[in-house]
Amino acid sequence: MMTTRCHHSMTKFAGLRGLLQVDEPMSRHCSWRAGGLAALYFQPADRADVSHFLQQIDPQMPVYWVGLGSNLLVRDGGFDGAVINTRRLNSIVQSGSEQVLVEAGVSAAKVARFTADRALGGVEFLAGIPGTMGGALAMNAGAFGAETWSFVEVVETVGSDGHCHWRMTEEFSIGYRSVQGLPGEGFLQARLRLQPSTTDACRERIRALLADRAGSQPIQQACAGSVFRNPQGDYAGRLIEAAGLKGQRCGGATVSPRHANFIVNDHQASAADIETLITQVADTVAEHFGIRLQAEVKIIGGASS
Repeated sequence: MMTTRCHHSMTKFAGLRGLLQVDEPMSRHCSWRAGGLAALYFQPADRADVSHFLQQIDPQMPVYWVGLGSNLLVRDGGFDGAVINTRRLNSIVQSGSEQVLVEAGVSAAKVARFTADRALGGVEFLAGIPGTMGGALAMNAGAFGAETWSFVEVVETVGSDGHCHWRMTEEFSIGYRSVQGLPGEGFLQARLRLQPSTTDACRERIRALLADRAGSQPIQQACAGSVFRNPQGDYAGRLIEAAGLKGQRCGGATVSPRHANFIVNDHQASAADIETLITQVADTVAEHFGIRLQAEVKIIGGASS
């Protein structure tokens, strides 16, 4: 059962041009189609609207950034903070002969198509990432041996005080599915430097990648992409399958029979069902192989009371 969070009055907010809602069900905004309520949910009209919102909320209020919600589980007790959805930050432009400027809400797949159309290569792998540019920046998303931050020149961030900053890559600690910058700053846009190619070559790489993804992943079901990071020298999916966990179920959630590193909501799963299954999988793999899988998905909020 979803718990109603403490109400936060919207009367104190002035001049916002985006959509602001109280006690918004995050199941509507996460690809797992499960989860509790966000105390405040804001979909800004543009980058300036983000700044305006952050300048007005309680500075102690937790803030979480969401794009397509494809790497996120909000616990059934909800998130007693502000969720900022970047969906309307959707500008992408070519800013130099080999550069593009991409706002955080642009889907990763659109970035791949846009650059391919302009004969700029390198980020074709983004076609298979089920999220936005902001999410790709936040977790250094990657696939098929390539990673987002290999192509980043500079990013624009916004702090919890609403002030914006241009940050160079040297200001971040970048690792495998890991990005650490200044605490409290969210990504607004990034400038990417790409490689000269041909449109045909880029499109062919995208077609091959998408065909591989469609054949091996449960992309038509409610899921959140890969649940666990690959441990060094191995694959999470291989370990989970070898532990006999394909088809393992908890309530309405199950380990996908198609790809073991995916958990699908195929029977009105609660967030608790999904989180419990994540823990069961990690525990079982650890028992079998002595390797503790680390979740790639982000889990926020409180348990249902």
